[in-house]
Amino acid sequence: MTLKLNSTEQLFDYEILQLFPFTPETKRMGIIVRDENTNEIIFYLKGADTVMQNIVQYNDWLEEESSNMAREGLRTLVIAKKLLTQEKYQEFEQKITKARLQTINRSRYVREVIETLECDMELLGVTGVEDKLQVDARQTLESLHNSGIKIWMLTGDKLETATCIAKSSKLIRRNDDIYIMKQVATREECLQELNIFKRKLDACLVITGDALQICLSFYEKDLMESIIESPSVIVCRCSPTQKATVTDLLKKYRNKKIRVCAIGDGGNDVSMIQSAHVGIGIVGKEGKQASLAADFSINQFSYLTRLLFIHGRDSYKRTASLSQFIIHRGLLFSVMQTIFCSVFYFATTPIFPAYLVVGYITIFTMLPIFSLVLDKDVPADIALLYPELYKELAKGRSLSLKTFSLWVLISVYQGSAIMYGAFVLFDDDFIHIVSITFTALILTELLMVALTIRTWHILMVIGEFLSFTCYILSIVIFRNYFDIRFLESWSFIWRVVTITVISCLPLYILKYVQTQFKPPIHEKLKQYSTLK
Repeated sequence: MTLKLNSTEQLFDYEILQLFPFTPETKRMGIIVRDENTNEIIFYLKGADTVMQNIVQYNDWLEEESSNMAREGLRTLVIAKKLLTQEKYQEFEQKITKARLQTINRSRYVREVIETLECDMELLGVTGVEDKLQVDARQTLESLHNSGIKIWMLTGDKLETATCIAKSSKLIRRNDDIYIMKQVATREECLQELNIFKRKLDACLVITGDALQICLSFYEKDLMESIIESPSVIVCRCSPTQKATVTDLLKKYRNKKIRVCAIGDGGNDVSMIQSAHVGIGIVGKEGKQASLAADFSINQFSYLTRLLFIHGRDSYKRTASLSQFIIHRGLLFSVMQTIFCSVFYFATTPIFPAYLVVGYITIFTMLPIFSLVLDKDVPADIALLYPELYKELAKGRSLSLKTFSLWVLISVYQGSAIMYGAFVLFDDDFIHIVSITFTALILTELLMVALTIRTWHILMVIGEFLSFTCYILSIVIFRNYFDIRFLESWSFIWRVVTITVISCLPLYILKYVQTQFKPPIHEKLKQYSTLK
C-alpha cells in the first residue's frame, strides 16, 4: 500500500499485516501495518469516542471536544495508534492464528486476542464528519408528519448528534416538547423516568439504546404503550439488533390497523428492514445492502413521498376496486343462477351454456375490470400537495367489511332485478330468457365498471367497447345457439334496456346525490384543481 502526501509529493509505503473490520458491537476497526522505510510495526485504531475513551491514554480534552462536535450535529471519530515491537507482533500473530482456527466461539476468542492490543494507545486526534441531509429531506419529513405518519429515528449516533439532526431535519418540530430520558440502571429509576414521561403530554422522546434495553427488561408493555403515542421517538446509540427489536415491539403493541415501515440505507439497517411489515431501502454511499434486502428500493429519501402518496395510494385504490369487482362479477352470476334454480324447484339446471359462462369470466368482462388498474382518484400533483389525503387512506375505508357488504347487497339487488325483471316481462317469450338475461348481465357489468371509474383512460374506453364487441361477435359465431331474428327485433332491445336500467339506474342516482351533497374530500380537491 502506497500513500502520497500532496503537500510534499512524498510517498509512504506500508505492508498490511492484519485488518480488523468494523462491527456494530465493537464500534471500532483496526489495522496493523509495517512501514517499509523504517520497518516499524504500527497498530492503528479508529472508533466511536465512547469506546475509545477507555482505550487511549488519559487526556482531559477528548470527552469535551467530542461533545462539542456532537452538539453541532457532527459524527465524531477518534483515531489512535500503538507501536509494536517485532516480538510483540509475532506473539500476537500466533495467538490470533490460533483463535481463528477455533471451531467453537471463534469470534469471541478472536475478539479477546485483539483486545490485548487495545490499551494504552496514543491519541492522534478526533474527526467530526458532517452528514448532510439529502435534498428535500425536511420537506419530506414535514409532508409525512402532515399525513398522520408517526416517525421514529433509530440511529447509532450520540445523543447530542441525534438530537441536533432531529431538530435540523424538522423531525422534531419547533413547537414540540422534548423529553430526554436519563440513563437508568435499576427498576426504581426506570419507573421514575417512565412516570415523568407519562406526564409529558405529546412530548417527543429521546432515549439511548442502553436505557431502552433496561426499561424494556422491567416495563416493556408500559413503556411501549406510552411511547407509541409520542409524536416522534429518537433512539440513539442503537445497535442493529436493537433496531430490529424495536421494530418487532412496534408490530406487537401497535393498533391492528397500523403498519410498520422501516427505511434505511446501510448494512446496519438490514435486520430492521426485514423485521418491518414493509421495508424500504435507499441506495446510498454505504452500499446496496439495504436496498437489496428491502421490499422497495429508492435512490433518495425525498422519493418516499411519491412512493407513499402516489404509487401507494393508486395501488391501494386500484387493488380495492379490482378485488371488489371480481367478487361482484362472480356473486352477480351466482345470484341469477340461484333465482333461476329456485323457480324450477331447485333443479340443478344451468341458466347459461358453458361457453357463455367461460366468455363471461374472460373476454366479455375481463378487459374493463382489469383496466381499473389504470384508474386514479386524484392527480399526482394534488396527492403531493395535500398529504392530509393519506390520513383518509390510512383508515382503510376503500377495502373493509362495510364495502364488502355493500358490494354483496349490490350484487344481490342487480341479480334479482335482472332475473325477476325477465320473468315479469317475458311471459310469452320465455324461451328467449337466456339471450335477454345474459345480454343484460354483460351490459350491467360494463356499466358498473364505468360507474366506478374516477379518471378515464383511453385503454378503459377501448376495453369497454372491445368487450361488448367480442360478445356481439360470439353471437354471430355461435348463431345456432341464438335466435338471430329475435335479437334483431325491437322487442328484444327495449326489454334488455329496461332491465339494465332497472339494475343500474338507482346506483347512478345514488352516486350523483352523494357527489352533489356529500362528496369525499378527494372529489372536492379534484374539482378545485379543475377550476384552477
